[in-house]
Amino acid sequence: MPVQADRSTLMFRIVINADIQRVWRELTKTDEPQQAVFNARLLTESFEPGSAMQIRTQSGGNVLVIGKVVEFDPPHRFLHTHRFTQHDDPECRVEYTLKQLPDGVEVTLKVTELAPDTATAKSMQKGGDMILQTLKVVAETGWPGFGTRLIYAALARCEFMLPARTRVQNWPLR
Repeated sequence: MPVQADRSTLMFRIVINADIQRVWRELTKTDEPQQAVFNARLLTESFEPGSAMQIRTQSGGNVLVIGKVVEFDPPHRFLHTHRFTQHDDPECRVEYTLKQLPDGVEVTLKVTELAPDTATAKSMQKGGDMILQTLKVVAETGWPGFGTRLIYAALARCEFMLPARTRVQNWPLR
């Protein structure tokens, strides 16, 4: 469950028994799907602040999230704006912070500037825990759990049901 400092901030935290570089790569890789983030693809021309980024479905046919890189400090901090393309909600900020501990890596996922009572807020509240739990399994074992793989397979088969507004041609990477 997330810690909620106020209605516009969510915070999730987990300790992962893996190398910090492995965890960082899973959160920031652009050369293959991110198994911890719904098996989606992160696209950006650069991780320089101000650079546009997208999170697309595994096939690349739909854009799920648009945003801009705010801060990129490998392997400790990645902060970006975040807006779901299927909703008209205002953007929020998503921040991953990684801290090396003697027994693993503490990962904090913090969502700020979240408009309360929106579809985005509801999605982020549900998705934050799932992302970190999946990240833990992927970083520790190399694969998402069986149930998560089944969910990903179903999502891939149902991609055609996503709203037309999420189609990649509607969201050029700028």
